[in-house]
Amino acid sequence: MTPLVQTFVSHFGEMGSRWGINRTVGQIYALLFVTEQQLNADEIGEKLGISRSNVSIGLKELQSWGLVRIHRIPGDRREYFTSLGDVWEIFRVVAAERRRREVAPTLSVLRESLLVQAERPEDVFAQQRMREMHDLVDLANNWFDDLQRLSPESLAQLMKMGGKVQKLLSAKDKLFGGGSKDSRD
Repeated sequence: MTPLVQTFVSHFGEMGSRWGINRTVGQIYALLFVTEQQLNADEIGEKLGISRSNVSIGLKELQSWGLVRIHRIPGDRREYFTSLGDVWEIFRVVAAERRRREVAPTLSVLRESLLVQAERPEDVFAQQRMREMHDLVDLANNWFDDLQRLSPESLAQLMKMGGKVQKLLSAKDKLFGGGSKDSRD
């Protein structure tokens, strides 16, 4: 690997551990992301200096996230791997998978907890806080649905707007006399 690629791969591995994925998985993904050609497991292990079994485990994890593609070369029994090519597609896949693994179970627990009849004062308070959390997570979840339907170009435009969105909302509030309870207006 070139020093440039080595720096990126190492950093991505360190960041991966902060994002809740194994360092090796992060390194494998980073290598595939910045490598133009398809790589087989042996090549990945050789470039990263990791065992074949660690490569296999990492590739299975990346496959479970939907972040790598498997390719076959006629006459070669090995599998070759590439990362998803488009950064917006990568963003969507990661966001959708995190939603499936983290947000959906949290919403389920919150919904179940809100169905319980609270009898003690501390449970009434707890449910009130859970309702607030549920409403926020549900709102964010619905917003995510809206974002997933946007084209990459529209999503990029929205992200570039940044603080301009707040100015637009403030102007709307001044014109129409305050905010709406229903944020989906």
